[in-house]
Amino acid sequence: MTIEAVIFDIGNVLIEWQPERYYDAKIGEARRRAMFKEVDLHAMNDRVDMGGAFTQTIYDTAEAYPAWRDEIRMWHDDWIELASPPIDHSIRLLRALRATGMPVFALTNFGIGSFDYAATKYPFLAEFDRRYISGHMGVIKPDVRIYEMVEKDCGIDPARLLFADDRTDNITAAKARGWQTHLFEHPQGWADCLVGHGLLTAQQAR
Repeated sequence: MTIEAVIFDIGNVLIEWQPERYYDAKIGEARRRAMFKEVDLHAMNDRVDMGGAFTQTIYDTAEAYPAWRDEIRMWHDDWIELASPPIDHSIRLLRALRATGMPVFALTNFGIGSFDYAATKYPFLAEFDRRYISGHMGVIKPDVRIYEMVEKDCGIDPARLLFADDRTDNITAAKARGWQTHLFEHPQGWADCLVGHGLLTAQQAR
């Protein structure tokens, strides 16, 4: 089946997203583990990704856990340090695909404010043909509705979409819609996938 559009997740596909690594460096692994045990920071981030106000959602959580107030606020104040560094090989693949004329979309769990901030630091986030940002859509992967919304908007047969994501649950949901998929573990594997589909040559995928 001919691919008509390639869809990139962003976190851990184009930009590393490792909050635990950030906190380990800032406050030490033991304190980080204690904080994450007491405070569901990933659920907090999901609320942002579903459209919650970036600053208010995080600061309200910080006030609800005064023992961890300063550390929780770091999720906002040092956010770009949590979402870094960019994955250069993946960015080259994005640009190589676009250079061939292949439409390239983003489908990402990302807040409105946090994405706008990231876009000021990572210019490649403006290079997609279409951007499907969960904060604007009001739903996050792997909810089936987000895939349905993409299909309806782009009008492409699901079997002609190729989607890369680092999370198995997101990939499973896309497969259930009939999308072609790649579970992203490292950029070379994604490069090999694109070459295997005939979308890039080995030289273009370097």
